[in-house]
Amino acid sequence: MRRLLRRIFSNGSGRGRGADARSRLSLQGAAFSAIYAIGDVHGCYTELLGAEQRILRDASQRDGRKLIVMLGDYIDRGPNSSQVLDHLCQAPPQGFERVALCGNHDDVFLQFIKTPRDHMEWLELGGRETLYSYGIDAAHMLERSGGEKMLADTVRQTIPVQHVEFLEGLPSLLCVGRLVFVHAGLRPGVPLEEQIDEDLMWIREPFLSRGPDLPVLVIHGHTPATEVMYGTRRVGIDTGAYATGRLTVLKLADGAAEEL
Repeated sequence: MRRLLRRIFSNGSGRGRGADARSRLSLQGAAFSAIYAIGDVHGCYTELLGAEQRILRDASQRDGRKLIVMLGDYIDRGPNSSQVLDHLCQAPPQGFERVALCGNHDDVFLQFIKTPRDHMEWLELGGRETLYSYGIDAAHMLERSGGEKMLADTVRQTIPVQHVEFLEGLPSLLCVGRLVFVHAGLRPGVPLEEQIDEDLMWIREPFLSRGPDLPVLVIHGHTPATEVMYGTRRVGIDTGAYATGRLTVLKLADGAAEEL
């Protein structure tokens, strides 16, 4: 099912570096005294607030500019996807800058919003839970007269424009000096400027076993594990918040990485 969904939803979603590709950002590493990366939220609003509180406590004694990087997958599976998007549409905590990257679940959700009847498979990828957070009971609606059309109409009328614009504007990659932040990973050995969005949002192997094969350190999510994964020139921080209640924050400062 997962491979089928990847094939279906990658079509037309900015696979290359053409006009439909997502933006990529680059910032100067020396500009920040600390960078805090947050793993896959997946609708866990309470855990997101807790992660931000940990960041605020840690940063309270640190001067200079501070950056929060969200690694994508804000929706699906957990109970409060709409609240998470509401929160991320607002300004970051005072004294911080924030970059939110696009995950594969976020990209799939956007495609569903635009053409629901063409992307009903998303409902099996956590979409039912996401829609329920907006007050939409997809299972009940599909059983009623009107079915898919009624669901499509309700989605268009219910999802806030602000959420759609947020999803449309999510970049797929952030570089801060030699640090690369991305949802899933990189295609090993491929220069950053030639990486495609499909890999940035979906890849596992050969990235997980080989690393980027580039002179960078990649901070990523996408592949859940019980602990933070330290691989070859990569750190995976998706600790399955929707199942474990653990939303990992990785602090990068003074040339070192530390879990909060």
